[in-house]
Amino acid sequence: MKKYILLCVLCFLCGASQAQKIRIKTGIEVLKDHNFKCLEGKRVGLITNPTGVDNQMKSTIDILHEAPNVNLVALFGPEHGVRGDVHAGDHVTDIKDATTGLPVYSLYGKTRKATPEMLKDIDVLVYDIQDIGCRSFTYISTMGLAMEAAAENGKEFIVLDRPNPVGGLKIEGNLVEDDCISFVSQFKIPYLYGLTCGELALMLNGEKMMAAQCNLHVVKMKGWKRKMDYVQTGLQWVPSSPHIPHPHSAIFYPVSGILGELGYMSIGVGYTIPFQMFAAQWVEAEKLAGNLNALNVPGVVFRPMYLKPFYSVGKGELLQGVQVHIMDVQKAPLSDIQFLVMQEIAALYPDRAVFEHADKGRFRMFDMVSGSEEIRKRFSQRNRWEDVRDYWYKDAEDFRRLSKKYYLYK
Repeated sequence: MKKYILLCVLCFLCGASQAQKIRIKTGIEVLKDHNFKCLEGKRVGLITNPTGVDNQMKSTIDILHEAPNVNLVALFGPEHGVRGDVHAGDHVTDIKDATTGLPVYSLYGKTRKATPEMLKDIDVLVYDIQDIGCRSFTYISTMGLAMEAAAENGKEFIVLDRPNPVGGLKIEGNLVEDDCISFVSQFKIPYLYGLTCGELALMLNGEKMMAAQCNLHVVKMKGWKRKMDYVQTGLQWVPSSPHIPHPHSAIFYPVSGILGELGYMSIGVGYTIPFQMFAAQWVEAEKLAGNLNALNVPGVVFRPMYLKPFYSVGKGELLQGVQVHIMDVQKAPLSDIQFLVMQEIAALYPDRAVFEHADKGRFRMFDMVSGSEEIRKRFSQRNRWEDVRDYWYKDAEDFRRLSKKYYLYK
C-alpha cells in the first residue's frame, strides 16, 4: 500500500512538473539564441511594456540594455506605458525610464504614431508586446502605426513574435468599415483575427493596409502551434492590461467587451472576474441563466450569480446575473455571447432592451469596436442575434483564406 501511495505521489509530481515545462521559445528567446545578430551596429528603439519578458521573466528592456552588442537608445510606450504604470485610457507622457535612464516616448498621448523627431536617432524599431488576439485591444494599432512611421522615415521594423492566447484558428467578426476606422479598430481585419502579432504585421505590410510599407522582419517563435492556448505553451502570463490578469482573460475579453463599451451592465470589470459575467440590479439570475442555457450555445454554460462590484458599473450594489463558463474554447462562439445576452435581456425585460436605454453618447464607441454601425442598427430592430449573425460573419472565411498566406506556424 505504501509503495502504491508513493507511486501516486511521484506520478502527481511528475505531472505537475510537466505542466510547468515551457514548450516554446518566444521571439526574444530566439533573438538571444542568435546573439542579437540582427541588431548589431544599429541604434535600437524598443516598443514594449511589462509583457515583454523572456522565459525567466526578465524584461526585454533590460536584456537589450545589458547586451554588449546592442545599442538601445530609446523606449516607446503604448497604452498603459512601458512599465505598465498608466491606467486604461489615460494618456502616457514622455519621460525618462528610471531603471535605464533612456528616453521614453509616448505612443498613447499627444500622438499615437511615432514622429520624425522621435525616430531621428534610431535605425530600427523593435516591437515586443504580448497581445490578446482581439482587434479592439490597442497594442496592434500601436504596432501598425509604428510600422507606418518606420516606413515613412526609412527605419527597419522588427517584431519579436509571441503567441496569440486565443490560438491561431478562431476568426470572428466583420472587417472594419471605413467610417469605423479608429484606434480601437485601426485596420480592416475581423474582431478575432487568429494571427500572432508577427503574422499580423506581415499581413498589414503585404496587403498594403497601411499608408506605407516598411522593411519588416519577424523573429519567429519556436514550438508554437495554432491549436495551442496560452496555458499549453507553459509560459508565465504577465497581465497585458489591469483587467487581463490571467491568460484566460484574453479568451473572455471578446465575450463581453463590445457590450461593455455601453456601460449598461456589469461585465465583471470592477469585480474579480473581468469580462466573464453579465449582471445588473434588475436582472433575475436564475431566469437569465435558464434562458441562455436553453439556447444550447456550443461549448458554453451560464451559471446564475450574485455579487457586489468593488468599482465601476454597479459599484457597491447587489447585482444578479450570469457567469459565463467556457467549456470548450474551440467550439464556443466567443463574440456571439454578448449579443445573445442582449437578446435574452430584451426577451425577459422588454422595457430594458439595451439600445433603448443605454447611454446614446456611447453608441459611437460601440460601433467603432464592432467595426460597423450595421451591427447596432440591425440588432436594434428586433433585439435578435439572428438578424445580425450573417453580417457579423460575412467576411470571416475570406479573411481566413487570405491570412493563410502569412502563417508562420502550423
